[in-house]
Amino acid sequence: MLQQLHDEVPADHFTLAWLLAGLHKYSFGIIMFLLALVATAPGISIGAGVLLMIAALQMIAGRTEPVFPRRIAERPLPTQYLAALVQRAVPALRNLERLVHPRWPTPHEATKRLVGIVVFTLSVALVFIPIPLSNVIPALVIALISLAYLEEDGLLLAIAMLAAVTVLTVVLAAIWEMAVGAKWFIGLW
Repeated sequence: MLQQLHDEVPADHFTLAWLLAGLHKYSFGIIMFLLALVATAPGISIGAGVLLMIAALQMIAGRTEPVFPRRIAERPLPTQYLAALVQRAVPALRNLERLVHPRWPTPHEATKRLVGIVVFTLSVALVFIPIPLSNVIPALVIALISLAYLEEDGLLLAIAMLAAVTVLTVVLAAIWEMAVGAKWFIGLW
């Protein structure tokens, strides 16, 4: 599917609305996967995290396809960035397709909401934790969840959810320790 997007993308620029128009059933999974890959890059992870939060909230609400504000959806994006991202992702995904396939079927609507909740929580960690390179692990977990959701692989989804719980536990422990450290530091004054 990513290769087909790459082949059909307009020559100079594309919009998020164009991207969503051709995805239909797979729109949430593909958008989350692409945004998660973008979110691994420092500097743009905050913007990608905000877009991930928007998509995740819409999944939780039960929408069939993501809808972004017109200003974001119609903003022209250079085709070269999408092409480069897809060219790097397609060979790796072809190898992964041998391992990832439909198994352990799950109810689509229940899975969609659970995935939305977990992706939203991980996106909050992407956006609001200001530690350098702290965006990489949550973004990779979101990509793994998206891949499992797209391929309807219940086993991989369970593994990805376990990874998400682990990441969120570490994030919460770090926040707790920072709060305890701040309280101790304030007590020194």
